[in-house]
Amino acid sequence: MVVSPKIAPSMLSSDFANLAAEAKRMVDLGADWLHMDIMKLSFVVIDLNDTEPFLVSYLLTSLLFHLQDGHFVPNLTIGAPVIESLRKHTSAYLDCHLMVTNPMDYVEQMGKAGASGFTFHVEVAKENWQELVSKIKSAGMRPGVALKPGTPVEEVYPLVEGETPVEMVLVMTVEPGFGGQKFMPNMMDKVRALRQKYPTLDIEVDGGLGPSTIEAAAAAGANCIVAGSSVFGAPESGKVISLLRTSVEKAQPTT
Repeated sequence: MVVSPKIAPSMLSSDFANLAAEAKRMVDLGADWLHMDIMKLSFVVIDLNDTEPFLVSYLLTSLLFHLQDGHFVPNLTIGAPVIESLRKHTSAYLDCHLMVTNPMDYVEQMGKAGASGFTFHVEVAKENWQELVSKIKSAGMRPGVALKPGTPVEEVYPLVEGETPVEMVLVMTVEPGFGGQKFMPNMMDKVRALRQKYPTLDIEVDGGLGPSTIEAAAAAGANCIVAGSSVFGAPESGKVISLLRTSVEKAQPTT
């Protein structure tokens, strides 16, 4: 069975001062989803008049949302206000990836802000995922589950097969929370296992995706592709989006 390609530029690599315009540009160039990181990175600075360090934070924004609470990954992020602001300027699908220790606390605010998809991590939702998925759907969002590189793929099977199932699985192809990492090709074993078991499932990959890695991801069965610098750093971003889409389409079964 065929699953449709969904190309999601990660706008961490975009021009933050023109976020709404960049969102429109990506959609006009053929993007299906907007992958948005709203990340508050903290740096320790020493006050010469005080012996204690204080934190200075820089708010970085992009179009899949990563929301981090300082526990699941070391960086602290916020998101709903930025999502709400961006929603006023675009009708695009806003794919939100929450790297938080208690995703249940964020469902209501994310739904009200205008998030389209709500992807939580299986590592922190083993005890209440059924309630969480139901709450996400009730808030008008599409539920997804993510897993870190070190997490066995089998841990998400019950969530895909549940009475109220998730509708997407996100396979992290780098460790979440840090940019500039290289694509982990061994993560494609997880993608292959998921595609063989669930032919119609949306399978997303995030981390190090671009022209040099898309064929491996597409051949394994990924159809939702998150790409940042490979899109925004290209002389012609639209050609990269087209290339990613074509690779997914070519990898589809013919029968």
